[in-house]
Amino acid sequence: MTSSASASATKIHLVPATDSGVFNAGVREDTARVTSELLQDDMEKHHVFFNDMGFHSASPEHIKNAYNQNVSYQRPAKPVDPGVVQSMCEVDGFRAGLGMEKNYSNYLAFFQGEIDAKGVGDVLAEYLFAGDERAENMLCRLFGGLIHPLIHLCFGLEFNQPAIVAQGLAQAAVHDDWLGRAFFLPAEKMSAGVGVAGKKSLLELLNECRAEKTLVDSVKWADSNKIKDGVMTRAPEQMLKIAAQFTVSEDQVEERLADMINTVVYYTSAAQRSTREMRLDFFFIHCVNSSIFLSKIVNLPYLGQRSKLRLMEWKGRIDLLMYVSRGTPELFVDEVAKYPIKEDWPQIFERAVSHSTDDGHLAKLARAVAHGQRVCQGIENKMPINGDMWLRIGNIAVDSTVGEGQNGMWIRSTGFDEAWESQGHDHM
Repeated sequence: MTSSASASATKIHLVPATDSGVFNAGVREDTARVTSELLQDDMEKHHVFFNDMGFHSASPEHIKNAYNQNVSYQRPAKPVDPGVVQSMCEVDGFRAGLGMEKNYSNYLAFFQGEIDAKGVGDVLAEYLFAGDERAENMLCRLFGGLIHPLIHLCFGLEFNQPAIVAQGLAQAAVHDDWLGRAFFLPAEKMSAGVGVAGKKSLLELLNECRAEKTLVDSVKWADSNKIKDGVMTRAPEQMLKIAAQFTVSEDQVEERLADMINTVVYYTSAAQRSTREMRLDFFFIHCVNSSIFLSKIVNLPYLGQRSKLRLMEWKGRIDLLMYVSRGTPELFVDEVAKYPIKEDWPQIFERAVSHSTDDGHLAKLARAVAHGQRVCQGIENKMPINGDMWLRIGNIAVDSTVGEGQNGMWIRSTGFDEAWESQGHDHM
């Protein structure tokens, strides 16, 4: 893994010249230094805290404020048990602690040791992509918890930080794997294998979800977990049938990359109600925020082609499932196309990173949308999001999140009338 000389499995060290990510708006040396120090502090002191900071166009003060805003509710890290860490070297010992949050510190120490000894590339190959039971188990867990383990791991990959990769793997290890068993692995089996040339784009499959009444009716507002109790209980066959059709062959990577990014930005921005002020769905924005990492993943020299294609396929499938799980909302792209442009990207970034109550979701969203504009430029004429709509969505993102307090920023499960009426918390 190409990384800064002093970045290691236990040391976070961001250098603007080499570690500024796939999209940035200029990274200051002092900001990189403060970010490194705070991420290091977080890793050493806290349990499993997903640090949602803006890595670009921010001042050291922005970074410190974001950290202080979130540090108050973090739980202290549990002590490492050297005996348990040692036992993880054996397959049975590794498996014994999976899914238990109390083992986060042990898995973190274990993966730090593995990365120090073998390097990031070999560790990913062994623990995520080897194809054996342990790796399949971990890959399932990587996509758990609203894909936060995947997001965390990919931040480590994007910014060349082995320590954050270790955190992401440890975070995956303590999540559950039910969604992988119920959805990802069966869909992959139905798809006739990884890397098969896909006949349908993600956008086409999204439209098929909307047209399938069984899927539209599969989720109820009262479902406490709208994926598990809704889609995967009432319409698993229909969901799997459509999801299995999303495949990516080696010669489709560039085309699918743009399709995937455009489609999640489309349904996130266009899931509106014409009688209401524009709002963005909290669950959907995770699909957008994680889409930026695909641009890094497809270019990683140490990741095999099959692994890259597999990650793209799983990402596309969770994007479809997430859309259905929020009530397959009707999409009003005209509402997006006519939204006024009041600010350009530098101003949007500034508002995002200096937001008084945001925990980082907004800053990541603005970055991911701006990156989507770059990826789709020149090939977006047949895509729903095109031209200046990207900038309009950036304006929607910052304008719609000015409400006081965390509950006021996002809408949750935008396909339901109740979400627009309550604007309060909803369960996964």
